Amino acid sequence: MASPRFLVGIDLGTTNTVVAYCEITDDLQHSPVSLFDIDQLIGPGEVVRKPLLPSFRYHPAQSQISDSDLTLPWDTALVEGDTSNVIVGEWARELGAKVEGRQVSSAKSWLSHQAVDRNSEILPWAGAQDVDKVSPVVASASYLNHIRQAWNYRNPSNKLENQDVVVTVPASFDETARKLTLESAELAGLGKIILLEEPQAVCYDWYARHQQTASDELKQLPLILVCDVGGGTTDLSLIEAKFEKDELALDRIGVGEHLMLGGDNLDLALAHLAEQRFNQGKKLNAASLTKLIQQTRKAKENLLSSNAPEEVKITMLGSGSKLLGGTKSIGLTKQEVHNIALDGFFPLSDFNDVPDKRRSAVVEFGLPYVADPAVSKHVAEFLTQHQQVSQAALENSDQINFDPSQPAVPVGVLLNGGVFNSDLVTHRVTQLLGNWKGSPITVLDNPHPDWSVALGAVAFGKARRGAQLKIGGGAARSYFLHLQEKNKMGKALCLLAKGTEEGQEIRLNGRRFSLTLGEPVRFNLLTSTHDQIAHDTAIQNGVMVNVNADLFSPLPPYISTLDSTDSIALQANQKERVEVQLACQLTEVGTLKMECVSVEDESKRWLLEFEVRNKQSDDSEEEQLHPRLAECKELISRLYSGNKKSADTKEIKTISKELEKRLGKKDEWDFSTLRQLFDSFSLGRKRRRRSEAHEKNWLRLAGFSMRPGFGDPTDSWRIEQIWGLYQQTIQFQNHQGWTDWWVFWRRISGGLSQDQQETILADIAKYLHPGAAKNPKSVQEAQDKGYESMVRLAASLEHLDVEDKSLLSTWFLNKALNQTQFGQAHWWALGRLACRTPLYGSQHNVIPREQAEQWLPKLLEQNWQKEPMIAFAAVMICRKTGDRLFDISDDYREQVLNKLQQSKVPDSWVSLVSEVKELSESESKRVFGDALPSGLSLINN
Repeated sequence: MASPRFLVGIDLGTTNTVVAYCEITDDLQHSPVSLFDIDQLIGPGEVVRKPLLPSFRYHPAQSQISDSDLTLPWDTALVEGDTSNVIVGEWARELGAKVEGRQVSSAKSWLSHQAVDRNSEILPWAGAQDVDKVSPVVASASYLNHIRQAWNYRNPSNKLENQDVVVTVPASFDETARKLTLESAELAGLGKIILLEEPQAVCYDWYARHQQTASDELKQLPLILVCDVGGGTTDLSLIEAKFEKDELALDRIGVGEHLMLGGDNLDLALAHLAEQRFNQGKKLNAASLTKLIQQTRKAKENLLSSNAPEEVKITMLGSGSKLLGGTKSIGLTKQEVHNIALDGFFPLSDFNDVPDKRRSAVVEFGLPYVADPAVSKHVAEFLTQHQQVSQAALENSDQINFDPSQPAVPVGVLLNGGVFNSDLVTHRVTQLLGNWKGSPITVLDNPHPDWSVALGAVAFGKARRGAQLKIGGGAARSYFLHLQEKNKMGKALCLLAKGTEEGQEIRLNGRRFSLTLGEPVRFNLLTSTHDQIAHDTAIQNGVMVNVNADLFSPLPPYISTLDSTDSIALQANQKERVEVQLACQLTEVGTLKMECVSVEDESKRWLLEFEVRNKQSDDSEEEQLHPRLAECKELISRLYSGNKKSADTKEIKTISKELEKRLGKKDEWDFSTLRQLFDSFSLGRKRRRRSEAHEKNWLRLAGFSMRPGFGDPTDSWRIEQIWGLYQQTIQFQNHQGWTDWWVFWRRISGGLSQDQQETILADIAKYLHPGAAKNPKSVQEAQDKGYESMVRLAASLEHLDVEDKSLLSTWFLNKALNQTQFGQAHWWALGRLACRTPLYGSQHNVIPREQAEQWLPKLLEQNWQKEPMIAFAAVMICRKTGDRLFDISDDYREQVLNKLQQSKVPDSWVSLVSEVKELSESESKRVFGDALPSGLSLINN
């Protein structure tokens, strides 16, 4: 492969994507950097080259736009998983302001959203029913793919995939979001890229423009705040400027937490204001609000500009792909926008004012925006968290007088992001920082906030080749191994300290792990951007600290099955153990790499990959387990061992009582104990059919121990071990046996894949189908096989397609209205299927609001005092999420609340409908059929 000819920087932004480049020459330092104008559609069949590619996709309706109108200069090649005939760029942005439910926006924000499966087809979030959807990963890949094809069309001899490419990400992106960005690039055909933090890119751009004067300009500025308020995130970093032997050195010494707060939030706030005027208090649906936001985005840019008009008109076009229907117009004034932008987002708050961390009642489009929109308060919190390094930077400078009794506030600020195109916002932020510092702050110039990240990415490429100053700083956060303790937060061992340079392998020689090969191993990791975790304890590799939940953030656990290399041990079916150390390093692409290294033979290494799941358990280390757990496991192993004499004992009939004698009441067994018990039952799964008592107790206790099927990173491995049992069915086929069988699969259903859940539904659907009730023989067979338990199992399969859930809901509603038998089960199943917030399924598989509202009149006609389960079903259907895509209309909410208050239900039920809140333990048990295991904490989807 030929050497790259160009350095290319790509700012993959929430609102716009920008590309810059320079030729790799012998005099690389002075090689000019240019913007790459990107070919894109701006109207039907009209292609124009522009420096900004709006990060929007539009999915046209069938026959809305002809194929000839979508023609680009190149033969379009789609990324894997994408849909055809999609528009990307400026025309996509404009169409989204006119037609609702067909535009994908803010894909970058979705990449960092931990509560959804970012590889699932969920965008556009408020998509119309006939719209093909894509995942956040594919959406992001489609922008990079468009850029690659545009570049290759213009540079056929120097294809983008063969150039030196840097893609920027927020400094606050965690490991998952960074890896998903790399995955998107690979899907787009860019398999070799480097990641760079956006605030650093802004700083690289500034330095590239000031190379001759930077040393003189920064002598008085030892501490600089980079404040990057983009479309989706506010990204904060601290840069220290210091001089070593009169040579300037720049280090990034602080990085902020992930803040989903940016221009999108301001657009949304303006859309809410416009919505009130259009509808006199009546809410738009989610798709209409999305369309309105595209217009308020334009209005914001106009009204915050230096030559802003006094007012901008917002026009609401009719719904539908043909743009039919009436139009309405309202005005937004310059003063209103200034008030919302300056007082709402950039207020002149005190340094001690911290953000309100309450859960926001407005969770628009499924994105978890921060509760407090005041950027000012988040900046104050960030600076407070980094007082130690800030003070050190200011005290080390001999050019300024720093008073240690005062807060350490940066003396320089570098602003970036579209909002700082407004002189008003720029002035407000500099005034705010000056107030905190007690004297004016120096603003480093940034003449092009929309382009500086891409330009800076190219400057970084130059720095990597030694052609200009490289910013130091290493890892943006520290990584810790979480050593948990029973009923305590436990301790954390620092594996890789913040500031560790890329490529530097850190190995803690003092700590070894004994691992069994062929079995899954897990390491729970925490990260922190703080400089000091404990009083007088500096963070460094190998230091052990107590865990404080406010200072740490959990990563998905690193998990792997270490393959055995000993063929003799494998043939003998013996367990092979190996002693290892953990080796960690920050890779060149900006992600964490972890390996297990054999103590005996360093050439034996096992790479650990983290599992991207949304649930975590407060697990315990083996030494903290219940003191009598070992004898319980021995009891299970004996009763389900290969020794057939175990079948003759009476012990199997009393195993549940025996376990409770040793471990306490079943409902109080903690999560770790449950999984340990399950592992013992799983080993004896082939012997469960030895007797009716063996089978009954195995199903009941193994299912109880494995519920809800997820929570431990190795649960997917456990499910894999026992899924084979499903085809075997049960040995003792009586009513109780079938009931235990279906309860077992209901309890672990959260760990089953969509295919596995569909397999189960296919087997039981014939008993649930309304037609079966017309045949007495079918009715009897259904009852013999545990019909009620089948109903509850079907309702617990949250990975099913929405169409399947809607069909089941209709069946159960009609049965509940027309039959007296199994009434409670049918109402419960309806509530579970139509629930607004699933236990483990992705939010995008929730039954649509419009469908659920069709069932509510039937429920409202019933007597809820006579059958409280109907009231509970209504509560689940009307449970408030804060996301208008799923929340039922205010009219229905009022009707349900009135009837709940008349029906004397618990107050907690009323509050679930009237406000956004979590389920209590008793409510969880009622909703999901079992109490969740003690110690399992769920991150709400």
